[in-house]
Amino acid sequence: MGDIVRKTGGLIVAAGQFPKKSKLDPLYKIGSITVIRREVLTFQIAGLFPIVVVVGYHAEDIEHQLSDYGVIFIRNEDYENTKKFDSVKMGLKYMKDRCDKIVYTPVNVPMVTPDTIQKMVQLDKSLIVPSYHGHTGRPVLLDRRILPDIINYEGPGGLKGAIDNFSDVRTFMEVEDEGVIHTTDDIKRLEQLVPEYNKQIAHPFLRINLERESMFFDARSRLLLVQIQETHSVREACSRMAVSYSKAWTMLNKLEDELGYAVVERIHGGHRGGNTYLTKKGEEFLERYIEFENNVRRYTEEEYKRLF
Repeated sequence: MGDIVRKTGGLIVAAGQFPKKSKLDPLYKIGSITVIRREVLTFQIAGLFPIVVVVGYHAEDIEHQLSDYGVIFIRNEDYENTKKFDSVKMGLKYMKDRCDKIVYTPVNVPMVTPDTIQKMVQLDKSLIVPSYHGHTGRPVLLDRRILPDIINYEGPGGLKGAIDNFSDVRTFMEVEDEGVIHTTDDIKRLEQLVPEYNKQIAHPFLRINLERESMFFDARSRLLLVQIQETHSVREACSRMAVSYSKAWTMLNKLEDELGYAVVERIHGGHRGGNTYLTKKGEEFLERYIEFENNVRRYTEEEYKRLF
């Protein structure tokens, strides 16, 4: 499965406190969708996987908003006493062994285009900061090789201070994307950018489900299997997906009934409980599904570009 997880992931930090329904609220709407949903959608169109969202304040509301988007949640339970950079570190620690590169953005920069992110990934540099007419912005791209130093950084300036230590490998990429420099403090300008931005995010949106008489496998089921494979724990997988424990087992039992074989193996332990692993057939099924999904998406994107 190593070739599946070695890719570029997306990290969004939305853990800080904010006044409800204010322009700093991740659930504030710009256009017809919320800030946080717009950012996740942008990352998905750009092809980033996994997408990790660090939450804290009003975590349940944000998790509910993104429950069908196939993202992984990490909770900063101590968000009241920590800084944003601490939440960034939490996300980087989770992703450092799962991705070759990470595209990071704070939640308050919602109008970056997928094209900008794709260009950053294709540039193949260790540290990329986008700029618009000479003004630097977000998101930033980080190569996994520099993550240990960033995670261990304790100096001033937060992430910016950590990045400044890599001036020898830092690349400033000039883009014609005004969204990289505007935060939700510039709400009027962001709203003016919505029509042009929406042209950029027009895309074919596929929900690939496996069905017989009813659906038995979808994107959430896929993410559940991936998380079980990584954590060896259904309960831990549930916390990362914001899905109930009983719901997860309902999904697993239905999948096994439809396939006719065991997908997971439960190994019972002592007072700490046991572990859950994918069976050999479960791993093979997941690999085939991911290959099928990637092939379908690739063909769909090619046909969309050809016809539209």
